[in-house]
This record gives sequence, C-alpha cells and structure tokens, in this order.
Amino acid sequence: MTDSLILEIADFEHDVLTGIYSEETGKPQPLRFTIQARMKPLDQYDPDTSLEHSKNYMDLKFAASGALPEGVHFKLIEAVADHICETLFLQDKRIEAVTVKIVKLAIAEAGEKIGITLHRERR
Repeated sequence: MTDSLILEIADFEHDVLTGIYSEETGKPQPLRFTIQARMKPLDQYDPDTSLEHSKNYMDLKFAASGALPEGVHFKLIEAVADHICETLFLQDKRIEAVTVKIVKLAIAEAGEKIGITLHRERR
C-alpha cells in the first residue's frame, strides 16, 4: 500500500453566490466546507522538516474563499467544488487528489446537513 498525506480544513464557513431558485439568486448563501488534499508524503518527517515538504493548510481555506471569483454566481454547488479542486491543482503540482464537501446551511430545516461531496483525482 502506498503512503499518502491528507491535508484538511474542516467546517470552514464562507458566503458564496450560489443557487438556482429566485430566492437564492443575487445574494450570497452560507456554505460549510470540508476540504481534503492528498499528497505523496516524505519517507519520514523529522522535527526540523520545513514547510516546503508539505503544503500550507491556509491554501485550502483560500481556495474556498479568496480564490472564488468575486461577483460570479455558481448555479450549482458542484461548480463551486469543481473550482476549488482546480484551484488547488493549479496551486501545487504535488496534490494528487482533492475532496470537497459542501453543506448548504440556508436550506436546513432541522439541523440536517444537505450538500455534496466531490472527489477529484489529478488528470
């Protein structure tokens, strides 16, 4: 079995222009993101191993916030997840796969978690 390193940011919330219904369009909706990026790890990490041998976790957060184009309305949250995957693949060629889970907070009626999970391997 091959080793892998999974970097993760979980339960990050950010408002995104998304939705297909009239009450959704034109205003941002709160989304909750969990993002995982898989990389090949070093054979061993010593106490003084530098960040260049991994990835800054904040890059995952940026892909779901600052890297989303301002003013662009995503009809589907699948398109938001796809944009996040592509952003991370462009940022770092060492990323082998990305998993993005998005929960639409505005449509929950009784605390349920309604959303999608997209897993994308580097092509």
